[in-house]
Amino acid sequence: MTAWDALAARRAGVPVFAAGHVWLAGAGPGDPGLLTLDALAGLAQADVVVHDALVDARVLALAGPQARLEFAGKRGGKPSATQADISERLIALARSGRRVLRLKGGDPFVFGRGGEEAMTLAEAGVPYRIIPGVTAGLGALAAAAIPATLRGVNRAVIFAAGHGADEDFDWAPLVRAGQPIVLYMVMHNLERIAAALLSAGLAAQTPAAAIASATTPQQRVLVTTLERLAADAREQNLEPPAIVVIGEIVAMRSRLLGAAAPAEKGTP
Repeated sequence: MTAWDALAARRAGVPVFAAGHVWLAGAGPGDPGLLTLDALAGLAQADVVVHDALVDARVLALAGPQARLEFAGKRGGKPSATQADISERLIALARSGRRVLRLKGGDPFVFGRGGEEAMTLAEAGVPYRIIPGVTAGLGALAAAAIPATLRGVNRAVIFAAGHGADEDFDWAPLVRAGQPIVLYMVMHNLERIAAALLSAGLAAQTPAAAIASATTPQQRVLVTTLERLAADAREQNLEPPAIVVIGEIVAMRSRLLGAAAPAEKGTP
């Protein structure tokens, strides 16, 4: 009996993956333990797994023996399939009678282009299902011992994308909200965006953190200030995938870790 068989035997209502359907599923931020049971059901039943670059190899290893893996990653600055090509591939596979699992890092509807793909599938008349996942913005913070919300510290969290941000994007409303800002896909634009936040009035000493390869054995956490964020990330050679969080919740990390809090930047 496989691990999936054991789980399915204990859970009523395991979803059945019908031929000709597409499941848009979130793989979580990395650690296979953060998969949902429905995502695991998709991996066990799929004929084809069309996956992003950020899906951990340990997650892909959970696919059933009948599944064919197809890479459809989009990485900034590197040759990538176009979104239109990926969407058309999903349609073609489904129309050929395959069970198609479109597997994305994090959650498919949080900066994952899952909404675009769902709309394309709907317009083409291809049946699909959405399988939510642990979004990287929340998973990374939890893995780094940074609470996304804490009573008396913040009442909201702002998610924003750094990759592809327009030069004239107005960061001032985000700063005026006075709430922590969690940035996705930001490492290549970190210096410019940090400068924009400073210009918009965010204090230079605002606590900030960058969490690279969150929830994986390669996870690294840099804790610094907004003023030093870009320079320290460059000095520590932090590279994507990484989540950046700016706000007072970062200062809570040392209290959560207590005596175990690392003393140096860029430590696990």
